[in-house]
Amino acid sequence: MKIIIVAGARPNFMKIAPIIRAIEKREEKDLSYKLVHTGQHYDFNMSETFFEDLGIPKPDYFLNAGGGSHSDQTAKIMVAFETVCLEEKPDVVLVVGDVNSTLACSIVAKKLVVKVAHVEAGLRSFDLAMPEEINRMVTDAITDYFFTTEKNADQNLLNEGKNKDHIHFVGHVMIDNLLYQHEKIISCDDSEFQYAALKKELGEYIFMTLHRPSNVDDKDKLEEIIGALNTIAEETPIVFPVHPRTEKMLEKFGIVLSDRIKKLAPLGFKDALYLWKDALCVFTDSGGLQEETTGIGVPCFTIRENTERPVTVEEGTNILVGTSGAAIVKEYKKLKSGVKKAGRIPDLWDGKAAERIVDVLFAG
Repeated sequence: MKIIIVAGARPNFMKIAPIIRAIEKREEKDLSYKLVHTGQHYDFNMSETFFEDLGIPKPDYFLNAGGGSHSDQTAKIMVAFETVCLEEKPDVVLVVGDVNSTLACSIVAKKLVVKVAHVEAGLRSFDLAMPEEINRMVTDAITDYFFTTEKNADQNLLNEGKNKDHIHFVGHVMIDNLLYQHEKIISCDDSEFQYAALKKELGEYIFMTLHRPSNVDDKDKLEEIIGALNTIAEETPIVFPVHPRTEKMLEKFGIVLSDRIKKLAPLGFKDALYLWKDALCVFTDSGGLQEETTGIGVPCFTIRENTERPVTVEEGTNILVGTSGAAIVKEYKKLKSGVKKAGRIPDLWDGKAAERIVDVLFAG
């Protein structure tokens, strides 16, 4: 069986890396792969060292899709990926997550009568204003292998009429990678990390990410969120790697961060993990961080009105706080007073999801 594995952005590589490592560990040679980087989010920091840290080779194809509107980007990826499929003639195209590359490559594969495997299938926020929700729904409408991370996702797919025999609850490849990287980090000396001195200087701190258009493109909402975080930072400093979109909107709206919010350039996975794993808590509107914090038991406050990852709230360390400044400050104060959510690691979040995926694919 020949598989094409698709990644469109840096977080996608975190998800596909365990799958590639699992394929390469197998003694059977009847399962081969090619890795495609669509270039949806081109990142100049994705050097050879980046791939070495993940334990995977550099991509076989780089499609150079670049930016543009959702439609423009999706179309460019489809045209370029069709050429790859016609050349490679894969049996399966494996996509991960919910980015435009996931949608684009799934459509191309299906139109060429190639099976689609979707890792992180079935996740739903039920918010059609989120572009990612559209990508998830359309991809799952044409998927052949549904690889799910939580039982809520299984139920969503069954509710949509999917064949239960095609749904495979395997756990979470992002947790596979998290545990893999966490083990490497704790065996390293602090001197190997660029923000070791900052971490030591701050002592207790909060880690934060903020980038969703629904939060940062609305002036009033962004002002309210930052106002709450500025208030919190007066008591506990915040480490904030700033997404380019957020940086642009802060400047456009003239919103000023407290001096106690330490702005950093965007971080790679390793440097981010080094900081947030020891934080008092994490504030985020990211999907991945909700899961990763649950994976190693760090308190997480998600600045969104909904989440497509309900298991992190139902079982994990995540609390959905919404976007109200008052609610954000209230949850922080509860944590500081000693009220800490007791979470547990969800079923099959054990670092072996990729092995289960490869077992299913190998079985055909």
